[in-house]
Amino acid sequence: MSFLSATLDRVKPSPTIAVTTMASELKAAGKDVIGLGAGEPDFDTPENIKNAGKAAIDAGKTKYTAPDGLPELKKAICAKFKRDNGLDYTPAQVSVGSGGKQILYNALMATLNPGDEVIIPAPYWVSYPDMVLLAGGEPVAVAATAANAYKLTAEQLEAAITPKTKWFIFNSPSNPTGAGYTWDELKALTDVLMRHPHVWVMSDDMYEHLVYGDFEFCTPAQVEPGLYDRTLTCNGVSKAYAMTGWRIGYAAGPEKLIAAMRKIQSQSTSNPCTISQWAAIEALNGPQDFIASNNAIFKRRRDMVVEMLNAAEGVTCPTPEGAFYVYPSIEGCIGKTSAGGTEIVDDEAFAKALLEETGVAVVFGAAFGLSPCFRVSYATSDAALKEACTRIQNFCAQLS
Repeated sequence: MSFLSATLDRVKPSPTIAVTTMASELKAAGKDVIGLGAGEPDFDTPENIKNAGKAAIDAGKTKYTAPDGLPELKKAICAKFKRDNGLDYTPAQVSVGSGGKQILYNALMATLNPGDEVIIPAPYWVSYPDMVLLAGGEPVAVAATAANAYKLTAEQLEAAITPKTKWFIFNSPSNPTGAGYTWDELKALTDVLMRHPHVWVMSDDMYEHLVYGDFEFCTPAQVEPGLYDRTLTCNGVSKAYAMTGWRIGYAAGPEKLIAAMRKIQSQSTSNPCTISQWAAIEALNGPQDFIASNNAIFKRRRDMVVEMLNAAEGVTCPTPEGAFYVYPSIEGCIGKTSAGGTEIVDDEAFAKALLEETGVAVVFGAAFGLSPCFRVSYATSDAALKEACTRIQNFCAQLS
């Protein structure tokens, strides 16, 4: 009889963390490695936000808070939802967790029963299916292919819904593809959801502010107010405010759901880091102008990476609307052999050979539920990106 829980057999470790760890180990061993796996901005946390954290320490604001967040932070979150999304929430409808991941996990743990299904468009963030499995549910992946710019269609959503469907997880702009849904594209999906009142919506808006060109972000409860009472709108300060390590995520939704999530959190981690909460208040209430400046840099990098990857033999790279990822297809590389003798049977073999032979670390597409592709994070310097894309071009050119 195994000492470990059988639940662990249902899940796997995060592949993105595995790639980042492998790249770090190779780098520590003296290898020339360029890591394009990490999903975090390379910008520093803005000074005003860091200063707010320091001020909280100096003022002795270092004690426990309510399990799911400071009243002051919940107030700032309500103001953010009203300002940015036209959504009205009260503090009693808000939950704050130790990162966006905890928020999603709490909601799934609080609502899923064995046999409950959760629809997840693929490519998906690697943690969605495993969190559903940990919570006892069944993930139902629906492929949103490159042919439709990695976006789910209304027809696909309609076909995936069954009497067992409890949640639809929606992520725009997307990790890993960067695909962002327009108002009309999202309205087509919400029209389907309005016909199925037993299905709840979990909207992961973590990349809300990282959008480019004339693309305008929107979120389900904003597009279809009729979904307000069964939508959990999730966000956080990690990406737009370059605060990944501060670990603050938040969500707003119906009070009964928020209360259930609070119960889960009160018996697991309890409150998120107090210092980080005070810093997050400054992030949400303070100046927002640096976001546009950062986005201009991200857009420049995106355009360079897309152009260079499309110049690689066998690679096709769509231009995403947001986030800081691209998700190129390597269909033209499958079946070939690398200069080092590795047969490219799938995207995992491609990524492994690429790392071993060129020192470029990417995450293979199977980790995100759609192959044959790989994910590049362009949240690193222009010079590193240019060198990495040149190495990818050379690697592909030498496939035979």
